[in-house]
Amino acid sequence: MEYKVGEKVIYPNQGVGVIEEISIKDIAGQSEKFYMLRIMSNNSKVMIPISNAESVGIRRLCEPAQVKKLFTILREELDEYNPDWKNRYKNNVEKMNSGSIFEVAKVLKTLFFLSFQKSLSFREKKMFDRARQLVVSEIATVEERPLLEVEELVDKELTSSYQRAQG
Repeated sequence: MEYKVGEKVIYPNQGVGVIEEISIKDIAGQSEKFYMLRIMSNNSKVMIPISNAESVGIRRLCEPAQVKKLFTILREELDEYNPDWKNRYKNNVEKMNSGSIFEVAKVLKTLFFLSFQKSLSFREKKMFDRARQLVVSEIATVEERPLLEVEELVDKELTSSYQRAQG
């Protein structure tokens, strides 16, 4: 899949980025085309070989209709989570690295619910923060809404879902 300069894409586990440049670099005597991607959340630059873009997991932003599916995931009942923290963490890492915003939303919801049962470990707290940032930034970008507004909406959906689950 080819991307154009100025196009917004998702870089897995980093979030929304903008393709600022497509350049050719000589690496070990070989010419290779690269996307120069600026990650919006921290303003860092990433150089991605175009030939590896798909395997790295670069993808287009979700469609507006898919944002509705994201909110449905946040609203639905929680699937059971693994009580063994090692397995749960491993499963969550796989979901975070999948590149799927829907899998990231599931991690966010699982860790949100879990935080009411017990304190999250340092790693799980970091993962929760990262998942929240990824979900919020993609929704805000797709819907062209302020981050703060989307954060409040996501938090409201998660809280409401948790309260319904507690019956």
